[in-house]
Amino acid sequence: MAVVGPTAVGKTGVGIRLAEHFGTEILSADSRQCYQELNIGVARPTEQELSAIPHHFMASHSIQEDLTAADYESYALQTADRIFASHDQLLLVGGTGLYIRAFLEGLDAIPEVKPAIREMVISIYKTNGLAGLVTELEKLDPAFARVGEMKNPQRMMRALEVVLSTGSSILSYRSGERKPRPFSVQWVGLELPRAELVDRIERRVEVMMAAGWLEEIKQLYPYRSLNALQTVGYKELFEHLEGKYSLEEAIERIKIATRQYAKRQMTWFRRNPAIRWFHPNAVEGMIDYLEAVDPAS
Repeated sequence: MAVVGPTAVGKTGVGIRLAEHFGTEILSADSRQCYQELNIGVARPTEQELSAIPHHFMASHSIQEDLTAADYESYALQTADRIFASHDQLLLVGGTGLYIRAFLEGLDAIPEVKPAIREMVISIYKTNGLAGLVTELEKLDPAFARVGEMKNPQRMMRALEVVLSTGSSILSYRSGERKPRPFSVQWVGLELPRAELVDRIERRVEVMMAAGWLEEIKQLYPYRSLNALQTVGYKELFEHLEGKYSLEEAIERIKIATRQYAKRQMTWFRRNPAIRWFHPNAVEGMIDYLEAVDPAS
């Protein structure tokens, strides 16, 4: 079973209730909640939530580790084997589309990127932002620039890393072939009216700030060049500490960037016709749906 949707929609709470009902464990598909050093700014579940149901890929790695979607694929498959040894089902919960695809479908093999190239690409993004990545990709990988996710800095940096490392477009490594998996998946998507989701996003940013997010950022500042920290919220608050923006401006930029990220997530998930969409409050409806389509229930 997979529970997906945009940031701030309520996946954590729904995932716990479904896992409790079906008597299983949760495999997270969040590319930032996996880092031990990140807590407030990634909306990691509370200790009470984590103790209610076993969670995997949650505070399981360090920001010093350079995780990729291929690493997640390997981790998730091994974890799934362990869960399936004692459960009929597992619950995949998250909003990182590439990680979800890696686990369920597999990824094409892409050559390793040298650390020096990765650092150079990060520097381009830190110095010139999204516009800098656009310029470089249009020059070096026009094929990706035409059809790739040109508003997603993580995907753009990855594409730039690959073309700088190999001389070939990242598109040339995509075969489109799905790898066989020894399990099936039932999809549940969570969605809210746009105005309600925007309100949730803005309130969550304010709650994070009140909870001490800026202090978390200050402790992480020496590591700001790490790939794990090139993400919404952390980038803007690092720039605030560097004097680029006032705190108020940084917070507003975080809200805007988070709304844009949520929109990209929904665009990704909307491409999947197998997803059945629910309001996050409709947990009973989700249970009825999953029980009806899951032959193991």
